Amino acid sequence: MFSFEFTETHELIRQTARDFAQTEIAPSSVERDKAATFPTDIVKKLGELGFMGMMVSPEWGGSGLDTLSYVIAMEEISAVDASVGVIMSVNNSLVTWGIEEYGTPDQKTRFLTPLAQGSVHGAFCLSEPEAGSDATQQHTTAIRADGGWILNGTKNWITNGTSASWYLVMAQTNPELGHRGITCFIISREAEGFEPGLKEDKLGIRSSDTCSIGLTNVFVPDDQVLGDVGHGFKFAMETLNGGRIGIASQALGIAKGAFEAALRYSTQRKAFGKPISDLQAIQLKLADMSTRIEAARMLVYFAAFQKDQGQNFIRAAAQAKLMASQTAVHVALEAIQVHGGYGYVREYLVERYLRDAKITEIYEGTSEIQHIVIARELLRENGS
Repeated sequence: MFSFEFTETHELIRQTARDFAQTEIAPSSVERDKAATFPTDIVKKLGELGFMGMMVSPEWGGSGLDTLSYVIAMEEISAVDASVGVIMSVNNSLVTWGIEEYGTPDQKTRFLTPLAQGSVHGAFCLSEPEAGSDATQQHTTAIRADGGWILNGTKNWITNGTSASWYLVMAQTNPELGHRGITCFIISREAEGFEPGLKEDKLGIRSSDTCSIGLTNVFVPDDQVLGDVGHGFKFAMETLNGGRIGIASQALGIAKGAFEAALRYSTQRKAFGKPISDLQAIQLKLADMSTRIEAARMLVYFAAFQKDQGQNFIRAAAQAKLMASQTAVHVALEAIQVHGGYGYVREYLVERYLRDAKITEIYEGTSEIQHIVIARELLRENGS
């Protein structure tokens, strides 16, 4: 049974994340957004708090917390700056989870421990110019060589692409097997032939770095193959299922931040001799925004609960991401409307919430893909 009760640890994490976001992240968020500056010092401090490896076992340098703790922290961080939220999400959901789940003891010591401690951070490389929503179409190749593999190809839309130390890269090791011939490799940024491209000039989450990655005859030794050869596509899909919970919590945080800004502004702004919060039109917006956020929050928390209980959370994660991302966009739009003309300028911040919100409907699987995942799971559950 799903419990809505939170432990003292959950509440402590919520308060710690909220305080950190307000004192350490908020002061530089506007300038970092304008300049598209990566928050190096903030990420380091997140690591010191244990927020870069929240669900990793303490044995490997992590905090050993549950998924709900992670969701709570992500929501609070993203309510202030979604760019920091996505950096944290990638390291937790996509990188450290995979290495802990499928890595060898040696790989966990070499890669997982520093990643979980936050002394370095990682990136997840699946998308390609011709492999976006259809991730089966991997054109990056890995050819057998003495003691390892030679990789060639291009990866697109890589979050943490210019700043990461370790990259999980999917490549085709046996084209005849199609997606069953894809393998995951752990690659160092310092590997010869590994070239991060220029940062993308993005609409939102501008303080996180996104780029393409070029691989030209990159040698990867056998001890840096993650999991079994040919297991890469299955690994990537399993990883993305969990990653959707992280992005759902990021979207939830964006919606929360936009709503709180609109609510605060509505009590301060006066029209017709009284606060606009007295106007029924504004009250209807606030009530609708709050209701959508609470509905999304329950879906996000439920997906986290199912994952923590070891249950099949695929549908719950897809539903949470779909609902939370749509809610983030809707609430951000309404927050701008509540602010009127002021909502359209940078000074009042809510325009950034809208710019940041849109990407949550795209990455870790578009909203269209989430519909497919949900329908597929419903049909499977009903024996169809």
